[in-house]
Amino acid sequence: MRKLFETGNAAITEGAVAAGCNLFAGYPITPATEIAENMSRRLPQTGGFYVQAEDETASLHICIGGALGGLKAMTATSGPGYVLFADPYGWAIGSEIPLVIVNSQRVGPISGITGAPGQGEFYLSRYPTHGGNFETIVLAPNSVQEAFSMTVEAFYLAERFRTPVTLLADQLVTDGWASLSLPENETELNEMGLKVVPRSIHPGPIFYPPTDEIDVPPVVLGQNTGGACSDWTPTEEGYDTEDIEDQMKHANRLIGKILSHRDLIDRHESIYMDDDPEIVLVSYGSPSRVIGSAVKRAREAGMSVGCIRLKSLWPFQDKLFERRAVYLAVELNVDGQLVREVARASRGEVHFLGKCGELPRVSELIEAVDCLCDGCELKSKKWETVVW
Repeated sequence: MRKLFETGNAAITEGAVAAGCNLFAGYPITPATEIAENMSRRLPQTGGFYVQAEDETASLHICIGGALGGLKAMTATSGPGYVLFADPYGWAIGSEIPLVIVNSQRVGPISGITGAPGQGEFYLSRYPTHGGNFETIVLAPNSVQEAFSMTVEAFYLAERFRTPVTLLADQLVTDGWASLSLPENETELNEMGLKVVPRSIHPGPIFYPPTDEIDVPPVVLGQNTGGACSDWTPTEEGYDTEDIEDQMKHANRLIGKILSHRDLIDRHESIYMDDDPEIVLVSYGSPSRVIGSAVKRAREAGMSVGCIRLKSLWPFQDKLFERRAVYLAVELNVDGQLVREVARASRGEVHFLGKCGELPRVSELIEAVDCLCDGCELKSKKWETVVW
């Protein structure tokens, strides 16, 4: 096992290489540019291909073309580029094309601040394209080491589910420096609990089974299988159709194949939840690291508090919020996104604490928890923290 001191961007690069990625197409954008730079160095060393695209839309289309040619493909961007993926992302979902998309979120709206973290694409990662009638798989690392492992996992899930998978990181994860352990062989990779699914080829001519079955090889064109691939609603053979029955079959498959096998997707971390705490903090990504420290300190002060850190965001893990408790969602935005799903899924009282462009302080979280314990009303601090 190699030990390095590296950034999350480097960890994502090494995770992609370990997973067998052999095509990266991208367009530079802070804070994800270093992923492209690293991939431009690493892929030629492993027999892969790096392509500098003319824009974000083209980069994802190039990845789709490479995946249809039998390559494992990845692209990376930040929020302003992620929103431009809408058209090719829909094609990849509807045509069941496996690939990995990294979004290193920065504060917005629009171009925002390039060097400040944000969590503004929570819902965009669920609905990255038009039309609906689909589910997405989204993973959210909170450290350099997880940036590596979740990249490997993203490729693993993309192949098994035959769909694009989003790694929804943030600027503090991708730009942050920390110790990184890298496996040097398959045995060490397996010891880390990680698996790699090699690319296989659909035998054709059937494009997809009208069931929720997974582990179906993707269509790879040019292999004399007779396989077809369309971005329109397809028949089971992959040809364009205007038939509503075919549309229903296809939509049910895109949803069912993910919801019926979510035991392979769902990931979370629970801290101090065994004794049924009265207050539960909820987060993902970089804020979860601060929350862990705040909860520990609050417990030492005698407060009945625990926390849930979501490692997979979509499909949303409703079952985690079935208990009656007071929930406090903590996010790197001030409009509240994750909190709305917590409110929908839970049977308890739900509150929000959001900051724009910087992490909350442990003291702020303890103050909020103390207030909730006493039944007080949370109050926002103008230009600093929004709570409700």
